[in-house]
This record gives sequence, structure tokens and C-alpha cells, in this order.
Amino acid sequence: MYVDLQVEIGVNAKVPLTLRNPVMVASGTFGYGTEYARLIDIQRLGAIVCKGITVRPRRGNRGPRIVETPGGMLNAIGLQNVGIRRLVDEKAPLWVQWDVPVIVNIAGDTVDEFASMAGQLDGVPGVAGIELNISCPNVWEGGRVIGEDAATTAAITEAVRARTGLPVLVKLSPEVADICGVARAAEEAGADAVSLINTLVGMKIDTRTGRPVLANVTGGLSGPAIRPVAVWLVYAVSQVVGIPVVGMGGIASIEDVLEFILAGATAVQVGTATFAEPRTALDIIDQLPDAVCARGRASVHELRGLAHSGRDR
Repeated sequence: MYVDLQVEIGVNAKVPLTLRNPVMVASGTFGYGTEYARLIDIQRLGAIVCKGITVRPRRGNRGPRIVETPGGMLNAIGLQNVGIRRLVDEKAPLWVQWDVPVIVNIAGDTVDEFASMAGQLDGVPGVAGIELNISCPNVWEGGRVIGEDAATTAAITEAVRARTGLPVLVKLSPEVADICGVARAAEEAGADAVSLINTLVGMKIDTRTGRPVLANVTGGLSGPAIRPVAVWLVYAVSQVVGIPVVGMGGIASIEDVLEFILAGATAVQVGTATFAEPRTALDIIDQLPDAVCARGRASVHELRGLAHSGRDR
């Protein structure tokens, strides 16, 4: 039985994005894609979201920057990256030769920085979309995120939308007062999709020294420990927006992916699991057709949101 895995992101964008399957790899866990190209067949992925890019190159936080925790990890990389100019000049020419679409994750300190980077990416061959990182918790003091309220989220999204015809995904933080309100604000301001969730703020203390393990004190918690939170928020947000929801947070198996799709996700992103097993996303893609077929459906789209009350199971 043929199973249709194709999904669409940004159908209303000037340059809509069609994914051959709904399994993407998350920003911050897959570099620029080139690092993993030597290990796996990256062309089979639904899409690659590159690591967060800023206006100017960043060296990131000093070490230690990563520590394992039960059920996950804490990271405080600090958005180490080559900067927008080098990305356009050096990375995009490589991506344009690939079949797999690459979405660029951008992070700014101001609305103008987000808009400027979006303008620089618009029309660049090899760039298939933009993901707005308004929710990174390990750069701003105390773990604050720039998109912590609906008004700021709307302002950033609207400014970016005015500068690009590419699909715009807005990556949301779980640590806001009203994530549904923030998601609606992003949609109303022109977002083509929302991605959730980003990491939660956490810390680890070395009981021998009495000091925080991470030099940054706090870091972003990712991995299976946050998956139940992510599934719940995808479930909630997908019921209040009409645009696609891209779910992520602790995905490591086909069952995890199905859980997110049933909760309402159109697509998913695999992140932390890739560090332990680079083939995780490909293994999930291999298993997805049989998993959809086993549930009596002909397309992955037919499973989306079935966990919502009142829908046919």
C-alpha cells in the first residue's frame, strides 16, 4: 500500500515549501548539514534546519557548555556561528546542490536585526525557509527569551514577513505566560508555521565543588525529559492556529513522532537524539510508512490531530 508522506509548510508564502516527508532535523543539533553529510544520507530528510545564525559571527559561551542530565542534556553553546554574511557566501552555495531543503534559523537581539537577516536571505539559492529563533534561553541574562510575549513576537514576525517571500516559521518557547496567545500573534503577523518547543531553562550543580557545572550557570534542557511538555503544548497550540505546527522535544523513535502528529503536528524535528545516533531521523523515516498503514491511513496527514476530542479515531 502506497503511503503519502508529503507535507507542506508555507502554502501562502511566495515560495511555498513542500517536504518529501515530515521528519526534519532541529537547529543546533545538525550544524550546517555538512557535518552529517559524511555520516548519513541527508538527502532523505524532510528538511534540515541549520544552527542559529546571527548578524555577526559569535564564538559562543566559554566552557563547560554541555552536560548530560537524566533523560536529556543541558546546553549553553551561546549561538556560536559564522554569521549571516559567511552563511550566504559559503554555506548556501553548498545547499543549492542538495535535494533536501535547508531552513535557516536566525536569532537577533532586536526587531531590526531579525528583519535585516531575513532580507539578506530572501532569494538566496539554497535557502528554502527561515525559522525565527525568538526563544533561545541560553544567551540572554537569566534565561530570558526575546519573544516572551505576543506583542514582541508579532513585531518580529511582521518585520520579517515584510522582508521575505520565503516560508517563515516562528520557534516558540515553552516558558511564556500564554503560548497559545503567542502562537496566534505569530500567525496574525504573517507566520507560515510555528515550531515548538524550544528548550526549557535548567541548571546542574557539582555537589563536590558547590558550583554550577555550566560556565553560563543555566542552559537549555532538551531530550526525552521535556517530551510530555512538548506534546501537550503542540496539542494545545494546534487547536488555536490554522497554520502548520512543527513539533519537537525529545523525539527519538517512531512512537514519539506518531505522538506529536496525533497531537496536531504537521511535521516534526529530531534534535538531541541525533547526538547519540546520527541515523535517528532516517530510521524514523524508514518506519513511518508502515506505522501510518498499520493505523489504516493512506497518508501521514490523515493522522494529524486525531487525539483532539471529537475527531474520528
